[in-house]
Amino acid sequence: MSLIDTFRPLIDAARGLDLTAPDVARDELASRFPPRGPAAQALNAKLRALLDEGRIAERGDMPVKFGRVTKALPESDDFSIDVVHMDGPGPHHRHPGGEVNYCIALDGEPRFDGHAPGWVVMPPGSGHVPTVSGGRMLIVYLLPQGKIEFTKT
Repeated sequence: MSLIDTFRPLIDAARGLDLTAPDVARDELASRFPPRGPAAQALNAKLRALLDEGRIAERGDMPVKFGRVTKALPESDDFSIDVVHMDGPGPHHRHPGGEVNYCIALDGEPRFDGHAPGWVVMPPGSGHVPTVSGGRMLIVYLLPQGKIEFTKT
């Protein structure tokens, strides 16, 4: 099994979504892949193990450790996949095509940009300083066509 295959449930959930209405997209993602369901709990355990093994989010230092699983490829339905381990702010960036985030609590009561663990959607053209507060999170970033623009603030 390739590392991309581990992320297949998230890729499948995000396929074909309109990200221009983030709340609607988040609700659809939650219906396609419920973050508290048994499949999500199994995936979360796999992702924690990969983190512990140093196979994901293997670069950098806290408050942001990061790693790219794949650039946008046909095998990833044209999403790039990045995994970030956070307990603070990251670099400001923009999402030309939007951003789909799957957030897993590692410890504490973490929130990602004010959102509880689970799905978080950023619409096309949006930008932010991604920030985890209240604990540590593992976040899977799915970027349509791999588009992201890091900006200076």
